[in-house]
Amino acid sequence: MMCFTDYPMPQDFPAYLHNSKVLEYLTLYVDHFRLLKHIHFKTEVCHVTKSSDFCRTGQWEVRTEKCGIQQMEHFDAVLVCNGQQVDHYLPLDSFPGIHEFKGQYTHSRFYREPKDYHGKTVLVVGTGNSAGDISAEISHTAKQVYLSTRQGSWVVSRISQHGFPIDMVFSTRCYFWITNALPNGLLTMVTEKQMNNWFDHANYGLQPEDRSLLKEPIVNDYLPSQILCGAIRVKPDVRRFTESTVVFEDGTVVEDLDEVIFATGYSISFPFLDDSVISVDDNKVTLYKNVFPTRHEKPTLAFLGLVRPLGSLPPVSELQARWATRIFKGIVKLPSVTKMEAHYERSMERKRKCFGKGRSQTLQTYFIEYMDEIAVEMGICPNIIHLLLRDPRLAWNVFFGPCTPYQYRLTGPGKWSGAREAILTQWSRTLNPAKTRIVCRSTEPTPRLKKVLGLFGLLAAIFIVFYCVVLKTLI
Repeated sequence: MMCFTDYPMPQDFPAYLHNSKVLEYLTLYVDHFRLLKHIHFKTEVCHVTKSSDFCRTGQWEVRTEKCGIQQMEHFDAVLVCNGQQVDHYLPLDSFPGIHEFKGQYTHSRFYREPKDYHGKTVLVVGTGNSAGDISAEISHTAKQVYLSTRQGSWVVSRISQHGFPIDMVFSTRCYFWITNALPNGLLTMVTEKQMNNWFDHANYGLQPEDRSLLKEPIVNDYLPSQILCGAIRVKPDVRRFTESTVVFEDGTVVEDLDEVIFATGYSISFPFLDDSVISVDDNKVTLYKNVFPTRHEKPTLAFLGLVRPLGSLPPVSELQARWATRIFKGIVKLPSVTKMEAHYERSMERKRKCFGKGRSQTLQTYFIEYMDEIAVEMGICPNIIHLLLRDPRLAWNVFFGPCTPYQYRLTGPGKWSGAREAILTQWSRTLNPAKTRIVCRSTEPTPRLKKVLGLFGLLAAIFIVFYCVVLKTLI
């Protein structure tokens, strides 16, 4: 699910990768496409500004520094890929008394090893994935861990039904189509039922306050177990700190607190760009489809990775890059400023309705929906009807199977001859690395019964869509 569209993971790689395996994959990718010669290591980009004749050429002046020596160069286009996690966000003013606290406090960005918290009483503030990971990891060595959450969060396991990776089970076009067709109230009920299948979040103090919002869940296999064991205790928002204690909004107090880890997220920042080029307002950047500034005379600046899909980021960034380079070449055109800004406002309004108004939700989006939105711009979005008429087996896997990145190499510019085979073998390549002891039973993820149920699901989806369209027409 996280590989690039034309380079599958090696067959012996596990479904969930250690960071060393991620680095190995990137190295293999760079070697395969001979990219190393294009990469300038240990080179800092100090400043990027429009050239004096930008209105005519669209060129940029880029000042870099390497080994203390600065250099100025001109480029026809610039891709900004410094990511979302540039400046750590530490709103100490929101935590009265923190400056009186005699213990240690830090941001999750600077967390390194659990041994640093051996035998200590630790408070982790936040309920994102960093907060969940750190809490679970240090709970094995700390005396006691407290996890403070303002609004709660859904927690999901990486392992779904029958042991399949959870994103491969739920990131399907069929599932996305059905959930899109459901009324909001019914969708909230279905989502809550699914999330509570593993454990009842209310019993663990984790149930979100507003269950109609689909914020990014915590993906953690160990957090509920450590809560159940008492190693982690979930608490509400912090009211105030004293020299050695923390008081929570419910009036409870934790004394002899040693350490506080603020997992409070990050701020978008472009230290090498002037505000005249792009500005950040309350962690929001006005970009058309999260990629292009809306008011530049020439479309020669693009931003990659400024999106938080409910899925993997690398293939999303790759699609953004493919689209951006076609814009740079003039093969594809951007719409008018008015249309781009109207699209931005609509997308932000939808994000507020779906994910909430928090500063971390400004970049959140649905994985398949966003991938398709970018793919349509290049003419590479899979057409299920055409596939069904030409290649029914492939169409079945594209619609009912996981939306793996290879789907965006089936057609159009950049078509890859290996895409079909990669899609048809994706389940076996996912599961085979775990089969280190062979047993005599079928472990096919799509048995005949599942195919029959899938057909019924498709018919049900068609019925629901038809029902919603008719109901909307009547209203």
